Formats: sequence, C-alpha cells, structure tokens
Amino acid sequence: MLPPVLLVFHQVGQRSAKSQMARVADLTRHHWQGRWHPEGGYHSYDRCIPIVATTLDQLRAHGPAGPAFWRFGRDHRQPLLDAIGNARRDAYLARRRQAAREEQRRRAEREAAQREARRPVCADCGQKFTDARWEAIGYTRDWSKRQSHPHLCEDCQGRAVAAEAQAEADERERQEQERLRQEAEEQAVAQKAGGWLSRFRT
Repeated sequence: MLPPVLLVFHQVGQRSAKSQMARVADLTRHHWQGRWHPEGGYHSYDRCIPIVATTLDQLRAHGPAGPAFWRFGRDHRQPLLDAIGNARRDAYLARRRQAAREEQRRRAEREAAQREARRPVCADCGQKFTDARWEAIGYTRDWSKRQSHPHLCEDCQGRAVAAEAQAEADERERQEQERLRQEAEEQAVAQKAGGWLSRFRT
C-alpha cells in the first residue's frame, strides 16, 4: 500500500471547502479508487494512494483524534487511523484466519480420532496401548530391539515375560531333578552290579 496523503481545506472566498474536496476527489479518482471484492465485502486499495481530506473547521470541532477525516471514496468521516486503514478488509482477513485455524483444529481432531481408532488393544486385558508401546511394537526398524509379545500391553507383556522366565526356570529345575534321579539310579545299579561281582570273587 502506498503512503497516505492528507489534504486540509480552508474556506477561502466563495467556493466552499466541501465542494473543493469533492472536486479534488473527482479529479484524483484514478489514484485512490479501490477495487470491490464482493466475496469479502471490502475494497482493496493495492497500488492506490489513500487520500484523506478534512477542513480546519472539522479539526477545530473534533480535534486530530476525532472523526474529522474523510477518506476519498467513503461516505462518512472517521478518526485518522480508521480513515487511512481498511477495517472491512482487516475484518475479512481476520475471519479467514479464524476459519483456517478452525479448519486446522478440526483436521487435527479428525486425524487424532482416526489414529485412536487404529490404536491396538491388549489381547489379554483389552487395555489400549500407550503411545510408547505402540511405537515399540510398530515402528522399531531394528529387529534386534523388537518387543516380545506385540499383541500385549506393557503390563501384560511384563507378566508374560516373567511367567516364561519362571516356566524356563521350573523346566531347568525339573531337568536337573531328572538328571540327579537318573544318576542315582545308575549309581544304585552300579553298586548292585558291584555287589554281585564281589560274591563271585570270593
């Protein structure tokens, strides 16, 4: 946007300041006239010169911060900052930004809901997997770090691993007992056989 131009008119002679402002507005229309955007309900002033006019009487009556300024192309007086601004365009852009944020929020909610719908549940207790567990069973590239029991949650996995470790320990204990029993039987057979041999020697 080009910098604004402020014109201050004063009643001199027979021509009124108001008619002089209208005449200057007419002659400079091609410099300040904006383009209407019906979808947004505002004028765009890109590459236009904002021309604002007032009179000394208006400045005396309202002061420099009051509604003493007329932006060429508008039908009412405004405070200076409003006159050089584009409130309708700003409101339209704010609505668009708000709509974009809302759409982004709704998209994020939809994606989160879809992700939740895909979240695995434990085959044992039925509890949904935590993000960490889901990551561990689904996205680990290194097979050496793969989690055991991918169908179980962390708690059930821990219990399953402990149960397997206990079963292995029990099996080792059983095998050790079986080995000791077999050794004892073999020793007993050997002692019996040794007793029979000693009878024949005598």
